[in-house]
Amino acid sequence: MKPPISTPTLADLRVFMAVAEHRSFRRAAELLGLTRSSLSHVMRGLEEKMGVRLLHRTTRSVSLTDAGERLIGRLDTVLSELDHLLDEVSGEQGRPMGTLRINGSEGAIRQLLQTVVPEFLRRYPGVELDLVSDGRLVDIVEQGCDAGVRLGEAVPKDMVAVPLTPELRFLTVAAPSYLAAHPAPKLPDALARHQCIRQRLPSGKRYRWEFRKRRQELAIDVPGALTLDNSQLMVEAAIAGLGIAYVPEPYVRAALADGRLLAVLVDWCPPIPGLCLYFPNNRRVPTSLRLFIDLIRERSAAGQVT
Repeated sequence: MKPPISTPTLADLRVFMAVAEHRSFRRAAELLGLTRSSLSHVMRGLEEKMGVRLLHRTTRSVSLTDAGERLIGRLDTVLSELDHLLDEVSGEQGRPMGTLRINGSEGAIRQLLQTVVPEFLRRYPGVELDLVSDGRLVDIVEQGCDAGVRLGEAVPKDMVAVPLTPELRFLTVAAPSYLAAHPAPKLPDALARHQCIRQRLPSGKRYRWEFRKRRQELAIDVPGALTLDNSQLMVEAAIAGLGIAYVPEPYVRAALADGRLLAVLVDWCPPIPGLCLYFPNNRRVPTSLRLFIDLIRERSAAGQVT
């Protein structure tokens, strides 16, 4: 390689960090909003500027050279401190900038859109919110996200969790027409004699319906001729009289209120921890995320997050 002819730009170094973290040109390009060819061009230019090869590339894999390992070992700390400084300066001027990327289920993202997001965008127009709707339980660090939103019981133990909603329940519901033809179950085991609207998880597995009463806990793989992968569709199927569904209470409040659905096995459906926003406890919290958390807590204290 030629000796260094110019100093790498900050953008060049961030591209290298993304490739090094994800060991994938495709994934790094997606996260940075670049084409793979553009990202490859930046990396070739960076190596030429530095006069050293940073990556080993094959058609199937990307790995760091010894020089790449040395660079990334220091670069993460340096750029983190730089980001912290920039956040502090922009925050002092009341103009936080940058992108805040949050991963969550469809229902979790919908909750944010209905509560926190409108006010956050009004207060901080310099921040770009990138909300990723994903039914899978993903590693938010690996996916390049600043935070995630999940039910409290699904938050990894090594994360800091901030309550977003109060406790919620999963309810077992059916249409009056279905219950007129099939007597309501009195115990969870009685679901074996019913048509249940089963749920397929993003992993491909079927969700086991979970019940608890006093010290007794059950997880049942219920029978049924219909399987869906979306809670709203399950509610609609239940309203149509196709069977019993097991869904989060917010999805069925309106249908319960107007009588389109009736709840069964209510005493077996205790509340569980609600949605939480979570983030790594071993990383610096960006100013934009700190402000987002502050707004969640502000609305919660005022009883505005439901």
